[in-house]
Amino acid sequence: MPPVGSTFDTKEPFLHELLEEIHQGAIQLPDFQRPWVWDDEHIRSLMASISESFPIGVVMLMETGGDATGFKPRPVEGVELAESRRPDQLILDGQQRLTSLYQSIRSGRPVQTRTDKKKPIERVYYLDMKQCLDPNADRVEAVVSVPADRVVRTDFGRGVVLDLSTRQNEFSAGYFPVALLFDHSGWMEWRNGYQAHFAYEAQKTKFISAFEQAVWHRFQQYKVPVISILKSMPKEAVCHVFEKVNTGGVSLTVFELVTATFAAAEFRLSDDWVDREKRLKAYDVLRDFDGTDFLTAVTLAASYKPSLARGTAPSCKRKDILKLPLTAYCETANAVEAGLVRAAKFLAKEKVFSAKELPYVAQLIPLGAIAGTLGNDFEDDAVKKQIAQWYWCGVFGELYGGANETRFGLDLQGVLGWLQSGELPKTVKDASFLPTRLLSMQSRLSAAYKGVMARLMQLGSLDFISGDPLEITTYFDDAVDIHHVFPEDYCEGLKLPREKWNSVVNKAPLRARTNRMIGGHAPSVYLGSIERKRKGVPVDDQILRSHAIDPAKLRADDFHGFIRDRASRLLDLIGNATGKEVQGRESDDTAQAFGGSLARA
Repeated sequence: MPPVGSTFDTKEPFLHELLEEIHQGAIQLPDFQRPWVWDDEHIRSLMASISESFPIGVVMLMETGGDATGFKPRPVEGVELAESRRPDQLILDGQQRLTSLYQSIRSGRPVQTRTDKKKPIERVYYLDMKQCLDPNADRVEAVVSVPADRVVRTDFGRGVVLDLSTRQNEFSAGYFPVALLFDHSGWMEWRNGYQAHFAYEAQKTKFISAFEQAVWHRFQQYKVPVISILKSMPKEAVCHVFEKVNTGGVSLTVFELVTATFAAAEFRLSDDWVDREKRLKAYDVLRDFDGTDFLTAVTLAASYKPSLARGTAPSCKRKDILKLPLTAYCETANAVEAGLVRAAKFLAKEKVFSAKELPYVAQLIPLGAIAGTLGNDFEDDAVKKQIAQWYWCGVFGELYGGANETRFGLDLQGVLGWLQSGELPKTVKDASFLPTRLLSMQSRLSAAYKGVMARLMQLGSLDFISGDPLEITTYFDDAVDIHHVFPEDYCEGLKLPREKWNSVVNKAPLRARTNRMIGGHAPSVYLGSIERKRKGVPVDDQILRSHAIDPAKLRADDFHGFIRDRASRLLDLIGNATGKEVQGRESDDTAQAFGGSLARA
């Protein structure tokens, strides 16, 4: 018996006992386990280890009958049950080893495996008795796999290297079929047949007796160390243990674990998500929103009303998602899906059209839950303005880049309360932006960088040549990207500071043909080229102002004046978006970084 308070027990059953329990369906797999994938070489190596009584590692099983029964079971691959049965234990770790051994030794059928090149093959396994008894031989070489017809051919099938298609051929070659290892009557029949084949020759009798003692008995006595997780362990703890011990090397997502839980109630979550995903991804901004994100948003929304009753914040941590009842999912999923569609349309209004330009995928989780909970009330203009303020505080405060589950809950509760004349939500309170941050925003990997580009789009961002808005119809065309206003070659030629010319302050969305015309020239030169392209019509100052650019400073090639002025204008855009004045515009740090104050433009 395990000690009081223990969550697991240990034992050492015989290998043949484990395989028999698998065959009977007493041991099965939780449905979240990925498919069996071991190749022929792994299987041969595994049997070689057992034949020499080498350890093959610990197997971890989980008792059913407790919280873990929420996982739908499935038989080990290759097991055919006459009728379904509830297993006594589920395999948490050791699937690949146990499945390989079951299929090769106990199933009675050829093993559906693959080569090391991942080519599908069927194999039957034998032990080369002579090599098994040779102390100088490589034991792995003594484990032989042959095609399902038990004939090894060469020369494109024209020649036969080894034919084990009959018992007599097995006896002559001295190859023992591993499928008889735990079939005692089969072993005795084969042993007797072997002796009879050689007319009970003394040397052959001695040989097979030596094989029996040195190899066959090792398999009969082979024990496997097993850790059994007790049924008292909660589901989230089981999932945590599984991920820590899973030798497959690929972590399971929470979506896969919940899929297995819902499957026990005959609900196919993966199919449900396929349909929803197709509808949601009609909106490009939702392209990277995956099934786990959706489950998180549903759990968050489903916890809102119960949390109000408890006086706590909504929660969507991993343990909450794993405990999500199917009824709660079914009651909430449609509203969250509709909320995500509203969120996509809201983001388009905020000039965020594409997943490529979305600052945070994670912020879609509370946004979708908020919109789903509000329903039609989300469409109220005043409501959208407050939500926009919260959204941009999250972006420019850069508050959604780490572990966010706690913030999700506080923001759902906080935003919905704020909309009812409550206090500011946590993200709005927490958001702050330092003026010097503009200089460290060097690429679109930054959420705040993407946010600046979206705010410039809201300002207007007209094309330098055509004067057309760089909006939905043009901005996300492959011919439009973010380019330097003072060109890179020009700046490097004058040895201007890279932290300034490569920062977001010197970037703007431009069409490819405009950028080609800009080339590596000074602004005064390329503006002249553009004006000639426009048949003498000057580039209107309003076009430049639509990019938060001071026309006079650009035309005068005043790089340092341009940087200070545009940084100030960008800070205005950020302050307007967040509803919070950017502090420190005239601080010593700001003046040192920019060469002067960034007082409001």
